[in-house]
Amino acid sequence: MTEASSARPQASARFINPETVHPPFGYSHVVEVTAGRPVYIAGQVALDPTGALVGADDIRAQTRQVFDNLHAALEAVGAGFEQVVKLNFYLVDATHLPAIREVRDQYVNTRQPPASTAVEVRRLFREDALIEVEAVAVIAPTEPSGR
Repeated sequence: MTEASSARPQASARFINPETVHPPFGYSHVVEVTAGRPVYIAGQVALDPTGALVGADDIRAQTRQVFDNLHAALEAVGAGFEQVVKLNFYLVDATHLPAIREVRDQYVNTRQPPASTAVEVRRLFREDALIEVEAVAVIAPTEPSGR
């Protein structure tokens, strides 16, 4: 993912952790976007391209599939995880957070991680889904194409 990311034009964002707020663990408290286009990615679940659930009862496998789906969505607009400024996690069991963070950290920039929210929910869209993640990215403005 890092080779392709170096070729992408960068948007401008400042990742801020105010000293007057508790130290974050794997996320940023504030991301200020100073230039670029916003991209909103709908909540992704652990469904493969055929619609089959990946990793029944396996939070790591489901989280990997979710982040693979996010990666595909980002690539569709010429972006990568380095442009993600916000992640929202919906989990059926918040005790899974350490495993989710391990997988997440294989995808996001851990030096300037996105602002994040994690919410435990009673159920997702189907009973065997354990996690759903939505993302906001900011990509650099493109040159006018004349279309």
